[in-house]
Amino acid sequence: MAESNKMREMPVNKLMVQMGIPMILSMALQAVYNIVDSAFVGNMEVGSEAALNALTLVFPVQMLMVAVGIGTGVGTNALLAMTLGQRDMKKAARVAGNSLFLGGIIYVVCLLFGIFGVKAYISSQTVDPEVISMGTTYLRICCVLSFGIIFFSLFEKLLQATGRSLYSTIGQVTGAVINIILDPIMIYGIGPVPEMGVAGAAYATVIGQIVSAGLLLVFHLKLNKEFEHGIKHMKPSARTMKEIYSIGLPAIIAQALMSIMVYAMNLILKFNPSAQTAYGLFYKVQQFVLFLAFGLRDAITPIIAFAYGMGSKKRIKDGIRYGLIYTIALMILGVLITEIFPNAFASLFNAGQSRAYFIGAMRIISISFIFAGINVAYQGIYQALNGGLESLVISLLRQLVIILPLAAIFSFFVRNGQMGVSLIWWAFPITEFVSCLVGYVFLKRIQRNKVEKLS
Repeated sequence: MAESNKMREMPVNKLMVQMGIPMILSMALQAVYNIVDSAFVGNMEVGSEAALNALTLVFPVQMLMVAVGIGTGVGTNALLAMTLGQRDMKKAARVAGNSLFLGGIIYVVCLLFGIFGVKAYISSQTVDPEVISMGTTYLRICCVLSFGIIFFSLFEKLLQATGRSLYSTIGQVTGAVINIILDPIMIYGIGPVPEMGVAGAAYATVIGQIVSAGLLLVFHLKLNKEFEHGIKHMKPSARTMKEIYSIGLPAIIAQALMSIMVYAMNLILKFNPSAQTAYGLFYKVQQFVLFLAFGLRDAITPIIAFAYGMGSKKRIKDGIRYGLIYTIALMILGVLITEIFPNAFASLFNAGQSRAYFIGAMRIISISFIFAGINVAYQGIYQALNGGLESLVISLLRQLVIILPLAAIFSFFVRNGQMGVSLIWWAFPITEFVSCLVGYVFLKRIQRNKVEKLS
């Protein structure tokens, strides 16, 4: 019960740092999976350009699998933290068990897509047979063996909800290290392992994810003693699953919209394969920076949700204040890194013909990081206070309603030779700034309607 006491009594600024640092590292390492794959694939002796393009095209589906797993975990995280704050241990066991049942359902869907839908998906974005072959191979492996990333996402959130974020980071670090070690061995063929190219990158990724999930399962069973474990708690409860998704569905939609946005941007940029590849490479760098905000959000949500379950107005307000301050500090660091070192990132990926487009995208889109980070923090706050609708609206604005029409309009001018491809990149800062203004209005409304009414 020491962890629950920490959630209840430790000063919020210290608690957020203690919980946030492991979560930030965990999310950063999750982004490393995709960056490492692209870096090694980009340095293949044969077919590196096609391989980079293939990884760009498969990325939205990888993100979608993570979205559903993490979104389900976010709902579990907030609901479990709130339930523990109310000291309802029987319900806590049911919440944890039902989340694992949902994980099994999610895996079956990913498996079926991996078997039957992968080639049609890749072919919708390119006509290059080499890219189609590489993309199909890579994505099929990731989907068929996706149980690793799905259950890792769930066990990670179960540990975070009880304040044990350090252990989720240990699992993430272990998987990332295994992935980094196996990538060159399996991609290039070292020792007795044959050269497998992009298939080797896929196998290295899923092996790392499976090891991480297995390790977190052990931690969950050994350390989460606040509630019971067992098959009986996995019995489907419509009411419990509804509660999980009333909080987690906006997070799933938010993450899924990222996949839709990337897929749509690939279609918008289809007229220029180099720009398409450059966007895919930059998006992985962008995800690395924004995943820092996602990691801090995963500390913000359970801290505020626990305080909300307690009915502590002061701890809720402290959670909001420190969450926003720390997020802005992280995003300023992200902007500085990407603005100062774009050439280093281009060299890391061996961007080739896409280099100029990649640097241009980094220079412009990174301007949006501060506003994007604030929007991510807003969404964590909304989710903790049962503000699912507000979180959903911000996601729709950021990744669908504003960004895609703007990018499509700007691409029209590019096609007619009136302006450069860089015009498309400006859709990102504009979108995040407008969404941030709307998010501030929502935050004030939630504070007035929910926080201020607490006794």
